[in-house]
Amino acid sequence: MKTKERTKDKVNIVTLGCAKNLVDSEVILTQLRGNQIDVEHESAKNDSNIVIINTCGFIENAKQESIETILKYAEAKEAGLIKKVYVTGCLSHRYKDDLAKEIPNVDDYFGTTDLKQLLARFKADYKHELIGERITTTTAHYSYLKISEGCDRPCSFCAIPLMRGKHISRPIEELVLQATNLAKKGTKELLLIAQDSTYYGLDLYKKRNLAELLERLSEVEGIEWIRLHYAFPTGFPEDVLDIMNDRPNICKYLDIPLQHGSTKMLQMMRRGTTREKTTDLISKIRDKVPGIALRTTMIAGHPGETEEDFEQMLDFIEETRFDRLGVFTYSHEEDTHSHSFEDDVPEEVKQERLEAVMELQEGISMELNDEKISTIQKVLIDRKEGDYFFGRTEFDSPEVDNEVLIDAKENYLRIGDFVNVEITGSEAFDLYGEPVK
Repeated sequence: MKTKERTKDKVNIVTLGCAKNLVDSEVILTQLRGNQIDVEHESAKNDSNIVIINTCGFIENAKQESIETILKYAEAKEAGLIKKVYVTGCLSHRYKDDLAKEIPNVDDYFGTTDLKQLLARFKADYKHELIGERITTTTAHYSYLKISEGCDRPCSFCAIPLMRGKHISRPIEELVLQATNLAKKGTKELLLIAQDSTYYGLDLYKKRNLAELLERLSEVEGIEWIRLHYAFPTGFPEDVLDIMNDRPNICKYLDIPLQHGSTKMLQMMRRGTTREKTTDLISKIRDKVPGIALRTTMIAGHPGETEEDFEQMLDFIEETRFDRLGVFTYSHEEDTHSHSFEDDVPEEVKQERLEAVMELQEGISMELNDEKISTIQKVLIDRKEGDYFFGRTEFDSPEVDNEVLIDAKENYLRIGDFVNVEITGSEAFDLYGEPVK
């Protein structure tokens, strides 16, 4: 049955994938509203007649989710429930022609650099005066800040350069302006994201300039936490560690994707490093920033990964004892260097290896969390859910890391406030605590 015809169009933006995609959706949202267009993000009201789907194309599971979402809204259009469907983002950038053939009743497909063309479909102008402004869709007290776009790294397994292009840093002045505007709107925590944050500045300033960026952002009034994500290990700019140790509002937290613990596999992955160099870097980071929490990611089942290589990964994880760790099974992505190899690790073996990594990390996380019992932690309160307030320490990023649970029946806390909390209990991936009176 058709919906009642709207006298005025309303747009709903649906975002899939990572925080970098979320920032892109927020930019689309800001530009459309700046053109007086009625638009929401992830609206639950089901009252929009135009849908923009911001897709992810990172690995096979993400691609499948994106395709299913496109089909869902294409079918809704076919049924007369919505008027138009537009698709943008990574999957659309990489497979635009194929998608247009397979799902032709989408009104148009756009790539990751086609914002102005997308806006033109709404007779909207790209407003340069909105650079530095952004309507955020996360809870008000934390915001993502994308410091660069694209990637120049040659990693064999990764299709991101095919979808996002070459590395382009955003100027420090622009990022400071955006951080200042976010702080005025209530942001207390900035989460710095990029495809490769440690490459920042090489194109603009002819040097790795992440340390200066961190220094400038740390001076923005109202920003109490700055958190650094996606630091590539090869060529890591060590002056970042000095700034991190010196500035109290830069979290002692580093997300540094390492991908493997076998030198042979690191070389096959074109990571530009060895296990020994990686171990030395981690030791240097921990020496220069005592108490730092390290998050990493691993890939299980890359072509050529033998049982011996996998055991070396497990040994590396056990030896290094990461505070946080995620793991993916290898996805055989066409047009990448790894696609030229035979995908010779069976899917069930990939899954078994993933589960073995997470079982090992669960034990490490449990031991590290037990050590926090009876300590006092500064906690940022994110939300209330059921009988608990949920917060995070400076050692935890939203959605992927530990949370601190505080009994909501016994305590009244405000979302977005910092609270000193005594840790009273722990699980493998969560902590429990009581506010210090």
